Amino acid sequence: IGHLALQCDKLFMESDLLDSLRHEKFDIALLDAFNPCSFLIAERLGLHFVAVFPGAFFGSQQRGIPSPPSYVPVYRSLLSDHMNFWERLKNCVMFLSSFVEEQQVQARFEYVIQKHFPAESRPLLSELYMKPELWVYNTDFTLEFARPLLPNIVVIGGLLSKPPKPVSQNLEEFIANSEQAGFMVVTLGSMLSSVPVLEVLKEMNSGFSRIPQAVIWRYQRSLWPKDLQLAPNVKLVDWLPQNDLLGHPKCRLLVTHGGINSLMQAVYHSVPVLGIPLFGDQFDNLVRVETKQLGIALKIDELKAHTFANTMKKLMQDKRQKRYKLAAIALSKIHRSQPFPPGQRLIRWVEHVLHSGGGGHLHPYSVYQPLYQQYLIDVILFIAASLIIVTYVIVKKGCLWNYIFCDKCKRENKFQHKSKTL
Repeated sequence: IGHLALQCDKLFMESDLLDSLRHEKFDIALLDAFNPCSFLIAERLGLHFVAVFPGAFFGSQQRGIPSPPSYVPVYRSLLSDHMNFWERLKNCVMFLSSFVEEQQVQARFEYVIQKHFPAESRPLLSELYMKPELWVYNTDFTLEFARPLLPNIVVIGGLLSKPPKPVSQNLEEFIANSEQAGFMVVTLGSMLSSVPVLEVLKEMNSGFSRIPQAVIWRYQRSLWPKDLQLAPNVKLVDWLPQNDLLGHPKCRLLVTHGGINSLMQAVYHSVPVLGIPLFGDQFDNLVRVETKQLGIALKIDELKAHTFANTMKKLMQDKRQKRYKLAAIALSKIHRSQPFPPGQRLIRWVEHVLHSGGGGHLHPYSVYQPLYQQYLIDVILFIAASLIIVTYVIVKKGCLWNYIFCDKCKRENKFQHKSKTL
């Protein structure tokens, strides 16, 4: 985040670029909502904008989206929506701490705001987060846990998924050699084209050598260690057509870091997943994969050849009615049967806010309320205080009544006693 803030400062210094963008008079901007600088640029240019978040609903509680901690897992909690008491307690603590973390993130951009905005019109990031005409999230409820949303929230998960095209002759020949065993796709995302840790690389290579399937592994061939013998069933490629390979009828498994786009393509093509999370949202993404029985996650620091091979065999050759494959088929059916594909949903909603003059009619008033009003904390405290006062008065009045009544009884008894004596 500190690096993004530094980039933001440099970007604001490009006055010619900002002036040229301002003169274009755009109708609307689609911005990367992961980077807070995007909101500041849109504010500087005076643009209406749609905020596109590249992953699931992480940090949604700071965006005004209802996030009941009783069943909506907080980012990095590694919880599902089915929580026991201790898990709900953990989720509540992380829910509260997430507001502190968000303040720390926003504080990194404070010097950018102070430096590049005049004193009389300095924006707050917390307020800019409430200004998008739409919030667009790159997720889908095929994989995401069900949760409440606002009218200005659009989900477009699966935007990169599409019917497969034929693969190259070179890849097709390699796949054909696998015969009935089929093949698997291995890719750890665009940010990690090759495994940099030799011990992990050796364990993965050894694990692949223990299965009958062919393996197409996205790995920079020039970086493969010269003293490590590549498993005979493995083909290294610098780049692979992931969507087309996952849609191939002989594809049996996807080994992935757990990026949301890869997972949505696996869902679309009904391919089970073996996840090796590395950073960011990948850990939470793979919690959803396991909960939906689409696949299994392995920690990279615990990756051993025999465990790796056994997990792959379990996912591809599960004897209990091949439950992972059946779950993948069921999820794919749900995903594909939605009324509109994600691309159309995005286009239609953006056109809607353009033709409507903005998305203000989609914004509930709750996004402008402070937390104590939104969660009725002031009302709860008032009712609690009222009950305490009423109870106190009743108790005190009862004690006073008992004192008076008992004192009267004592006087009457004493008078009766004197009468009898006389």
